Parts: sequence; C-alpha cells; structure tokens
Amino acid sequence: MSNNKTGLDALLTPDNCVLVLIDHQPFQFANLHSHDPTMIVNNVIGLAKTAKAFKVPTILTTVLEERGGYLIKGLQDVFPEQKPIDRTLINTWEDKKVVDAVKATGRKKLVLAALWTEICLAMPTIQALGEGFEVYIVTDASGGVSAEAHDMAVRRMVQAGAVPITWMVFGSELQRDWAREATVADMSEAMMAHAGGTGVAFAWEMQLLRAGRGS
Repeated sequence: MSNNKTGLDALLTPDNCVLVLIDHQPFQFANLHSHDPTMIVNNVIGLAKTAKAFKVPTILTTVLEERGGYLIKGLQDVFPEQKPIDRTLINTWEDKKVVDAVKATGRKKLVLAALWTEICLAMPTIQALGEGFEVYIVTDASGGVSAEAHDMAVRRMVQAGAVPITWMVFGSELQRDWAREATVADMSEAMMAHAGGTGVAFAWEMQLLRAGRGS
C-alpha cells in the first residue's frame, strides 16, 4: 500500500479531505447492536457539525429511503439544504453519483462513517483504497449488527489500509491550533453538545473564564 500513514501530511486538514456519511437511517438503526444507538446518533451529528464548521465538503447518502427510512432528522438538520443521494446499490462506491460527487472535490483523503460497519462501510472503503484514495473510517459514528461484526469489519479495513479514527479526532486534527479563531466557536459548540464529559468540562472552563473577566 502506497498511502502515506506517517508524517504531517498523514493528518487531516480542512483542505485535504471529504466526508461521506452513509445510511444513517431507521432500518439500519433497528438492528444496530455494536453500540448504543443513542451514541451513534450523537457521534454522527457531532461529526457532521464539525465538518460543517471547517467547511469540509460533506456528502450524505441513503439506500432505498422509501423503505429503509429517511436520513435521521438530527443529521439532516445539519445540512438542511442537501438532499441525500439515494441509492439502490449496497456498496456506495459502486454508485456513480456518489463517486462523481467525491471526485468533484479533488480531494484524496476520504473520511467515511456508515451503518452498518461490516457492509456499508467496509465495501466502499475497500474499493476506494484500491482506487488510490486514502480512507479514514470514523468508527464511533459507525456501527454493526453485533460487536463482533463491527470489530471484524474494522480489522478487515485496517488490513486493507484504512485508518481508524473517532469523531473527536477528526475535529482535533482539523482545528490543530486554538489560535485558528475562525473555527473555535463552531468547534466548541459541537464539543459542548456532543462530546460528553469533555464537552461538559469545556463549558465549565468557559464559565470560569467569563467569571475571571468579571462578566
């Protein structure tokens, strides 16, 4: 595998990646058993808000939405103007509309999250890796029908060359420097709403800073 996995260029930036969110729909959530579904909902919305904060191109896609259900509302609400690309193909990377949308960004670092991990994440990851993309899989915004299914899928993708990350890693690599003030407010909002204990602690820190300024 020729993908560069080390050095500064291996890290994500707002200008070098594209995010694709795949099949976060009711049917898939109905048989999600690798994670608490509430956590996947929380994490994928946090991931989407982070991408929006940094203006990372984000592509939403569903499979057979008339039967499998519309994209979950909280995720659609992050990009209210975007109509998800609806597919019949299980493997997103075999759908020309999605691939063309990715290629139109000109970016080779592909960040993916999907339900289910073992099918809807693994298939496009393995194919895109074979076509020269560098694929980063967001494991805590994805889930499978069992813990074993999710785990085996992640192992399989890593063997193929994918890089596993979590949604807060995504945001941290994009921010990189708190002196980049243009994105701090939106990044902080996503953290406070979706980062659990870290978000609570961050909100507390902001409270203490405001108190220290006498406001």
